Amino acid sequence: MTSSLSDCLSREELRVLSRSTDWQGALMLAGDIALVIAAYALAIIWPHPLTLLMAIALLGGRQLSFAIIMHDCAHRSLFHTRALNEFVGKWIGGAAIDAPFLAYRAYHFDHHKYAGTAKDPDKGLVKDYPVTRASLRRKFTRDLTGQTGMRELIASWQNPTLEAKLPFLVFQLVMMIALYAAGALWAIGLWWAARIMVFPAVMRLRHIGEHGVAINRLDTEPRNNTHTTHANWAERLLVAPNFVNYHLEHHLFAAIPPYNLPRLHRLLSERGYFEGYEGSSAPGYRAMLKKAVRADQAPRET
Repeated sequence: MTSSLSDCLSREELRVLSRSTDWQGALMLAGDIALVIAAYALAIIWPHPLTLLMAIALLGGRQLSFAIIMHDCAHRSLFHTRALNEFVGKWIGGAAIDAPFLAYRAYHFDHHKYAGTAKDPDKGLVKDYPVTRASLRRKFTRDLTGQTGMRELIASWQNPTLEAKLPFLVFQLVMMIALYAAGALWAIGLWWAARIMVFPAVMRLRHIGEHGVAINRLDTEPRNNTHTTHANWAERLLVAPNFVNYHLEHHLFAAIPPYNLPRLHRLLSERGYFEGYEGSSAPGYRAMLKKAVRADQAPRET
C-alpha cells in the first residue's frame, strides 16, 4: 500500500524542514559567487584553450545556479528575511540571467498551480518527450553551437524597458568593473560564451529532468508528473547546482528551502513514500537522459 504524506511526515518534522535561515541562504549564494570568481581566475591566471573551455563550462553551470537562486527567492524560501528574498531574487538571481523577477514569480506560481494539467505554462518545454535519439542530439547541438542562446538573446531585447533591464545592466556593470580592476576585462566574453552556448543546454537538462521524463505529465499526482534526478559531485558542479535536482520534493512542499530538500527526500524514501513510483527518479543525469529517448526510432519533431 502506498504511503501518504501524512503517514510519512509529522507536522513537527514538516515545520522543521520548512524553516529557512538567512545564514544558509547566504552560504549558498556565496558558494555560487565563489565559483564564478574561481572560473574567472582559472582563465585569467592560466590562459589556455583548455582552461577557457573549463571556465565557460563552470560559468554556464553557475548561471543556472543564479536561475535557481531567483527561483528559490521567488518562493521566499532561500532566506528567512522576506526583504532578502526580494532583493537577492531581483538584483542577483534574476539580474544574472536577465530575467524579470516579479514576472517570473507570477509565471512560476502558475506552473505549480497547474502542474499535471494542460494549463501548465511549462508544458511546451517538455511536451514531446520522450523523443528520438536524433532529435535529442539536434536539440543539444543547437544549444551548444549558440543557436538557441542567440535566438533567446534577440527575443529578450524586443521592446525592452529600462525598468525590466536595469538589474541585468547593473549586474553586468559590476562584473565588468571587477574584471577591469583585475586587468582582464576581456574575460567578460567568457560569461557571454557560457550564456549563449552552455546555459541553454543546462536549462534543457533541467527541464527534461524535472518534467520531461516524468511518469505521466498529465496527472495531478506529483509522483507522476514530476521527477527527481540524483546527482554526483561533478553533476552538482556543472548541471545541478543548489539542489535543483530534487524537483519532485520541491513540488510536494514548495516552501521548504533548497538546502533541506535532500533530507526531505531521505525521510520520504525511508518511509516508503515513493514505493510504486520508482519511475519518479533517476540515479544520475545519464540515466535520466536515457529515459528521454524513445525506445523506437520513428521520425518525430525536430
